[in-house]
Amino acid sequence: MAVTLGFDVYGTLIDTHGVVTSLQILIGAKAQDFSQTWRDKQLEYSFRRGLMQNYVNFASCTRHALDYTCAYYRVDLSSKQRDSLLELYSVLPAFGDVKEALLQLKSSEFRLFAFSNGSADALEELLTSAGIRDCFLGVVSVDDLKSFKPNPGVYSHFLRKAGATGQSSWLISSNPFDVIGAISAGMKSAWVQRSAEAIFDPWEIKPTLIVNRLTELSQQITEWEASQS
Repeated sequence: MAVTLGFDVYGTLIDTHGVVTSLQILIGAKAQDFSQTWRDKQLEYSFRRGLMQNYVNFASCTRHALDYTCAYYRVDLSSKQRDSLLELYSVLPAFGDVKEALLQLKSSEFRLFAFSNGSADALEELLTSAGIRDCFLGVVSVDDLKSFKPNPGVYSHFLRKAGATGQSSWLISSNPFDVIGAISAGMKSAWVQRSAEAIFDPWEIKPTLIVNRLTELSQQITEWEASQS
């Protein structure tokens, strides 16, 4: 069976800190810290919504996180300025290694899917803007289940939509919670450690593979799969 790869989108393929340039214009020196807090709260809110079973879509979590971050840093942005920042989430850039890696994997006959907390429409727009939508066989959104990663049900949903089994599938993510969630749900997973400062959660669950760049995936997954046969 061909190997299926599910790629997390935000933070793995797409650089969520691509908003920093616009933030620098609006708030100056606080931009980098503001961006990190915004991202952290975005994820926290999705976790909490999933646990509470009180679902709103990922765009709403992103908006609420922006409102929190403005309050935390005492930054007074107008509604128009906030809307402009939120609109950037549909045109964020891909990391520099993404296109080359996806084309390499596709040519090696891996089955590629995008798999994200974002809604399907938002993902289609984002991946098209980043110039990588054609690399994927399909886009799978947790919005179908009205829940978020790392709920085990969303990984099962991915496998159903991709027509794959956990044994033949990998999740590719820079987010440790996502890697742990996928492995807990019966998939294999590669952690993309883009920074030497990034820390993997010290749990009993470890990544199947660790890569620093997506361009390392094709060789490493091929070698890992061959070692298991």
